[in-house]
Amino acid sequence: MFRCKSLRSALMPLMAVALAFSSLILSPEASAKDKYRVAWTIYVGWMPWDYAAQQGIVKKWADKYGIEIEVVQVNDYVESINQYTAGAFDGCVMTNMDALTIPAAGGVDSTALIVGDFSNGNDGVVLKGKTALKDIKGQKVNLVELSVSHYLLARALETVGLAEKDIKVVNTSDADIVAAYATPDVTAAVTWNPLLSEVRAMPKTALVFDSSKIPGEIIDLMVVNTAKLDKNPALGKALAGAWYETMALMSKNDAAGKAARSAMAKASGTDLAGFDAQLASTKMFYKPADAVAFTTSAQLPATMQKVAKFSFDHGLLGEGASSENFIGIGYPGGKTSGDKAKVKLRFTDQYMKLAADGKL
Repeated sequence: MFRCKSLRSALMPLMAVALAFSSLILSPEASAKDKYRVAWTIYVGWMPWDYAAQQGIVKKWADKYGIEIEVVQVNDYVESINQYTAGAFDGCVMTNMDALTIPAAGGVDSTALIVGDFSNGNDGVVLKGKTALKDIKGQKVNLVELSVSHYLLARALETVGLAEKDIKVVNTSDADIVAAYATPDVTAAVTWNPLLSEVRAMPKTALVFDSSKIPGEIIDLMVVNTAKLDKNPALGKALAGAWYETMALMSKNDAAGKAARSAMAKASGTDLAGFDAQLASTKMFYKPADAVAFTTSAQLPATMQKVAKFSFDHGLLGEGASSENFIGIGYPGGKTSGDKAKVKLRFTDQYMKLAADGKL
């Protein structure tokens, strides 16, 4: 009897270890990492995501937080946002207006996790054979309808006393706009870099308005599904860590920085000089503290109210929208605009601030 009790006592620690080990093996949480997919499309301010993925920077930060992140290129910008809205991706690069009018208007609660930059000349209106914006009157204008290009056009028309009734919008995919502009029938277009650089290089083409005239209004973001982020903040930490490591690298003018920008240039169809020229017309927030300052400024809610009005006027806020305040938008510090009971787009400084404070 004594021996049996002694044997049992001796085996109990081993049994406990075995049970603990088997529970780790059988537990889905322990055996499988959470997996996430984020989409990107070619644009100067979003090329860092491709570079970070190709160089293993995204994987490094995902590994640090025990998750997996797949970075996927989508050739059509609007389609990438549609796929995100449909649930095919957990995150997607997009502008502030498109975040409001596609996922938020579609009922998908989304968080602007990283405010990467704003267009400061990267989006523009071009005319063929004319040199003044007022000459756009009566023309057909090719652009991605109901995108920031459409918003830029509306803001441009205001400056010369024109309205959309004075032109005709021709919906053209970003994948097709360069080829369309090269045809004789297309004489006006609105697009963004690197496409803008391509059309500007064509004969008898003049840039008659660009986003530097409305600084801070076309904002480039990494947007993620709010429910996914709330469930596992590791997604936000890993993406922010990868982004700001890449920002620190590409912002330097040493050999490593030039090599990084050269790789981004090649992937976007240009060279280092061309890419640097595009960066020059982009207000990149290389330092997270600068992104935090912009995101917490009074300018952001004011801009989003302009965007919401344009979106409502063009029927982009969804069925039943009674005003530009139909969808709520949240900002750091608990501030909101629009309907507080229907907040579907949230700007956060939480993860950018962690990066700024060196706490990632």
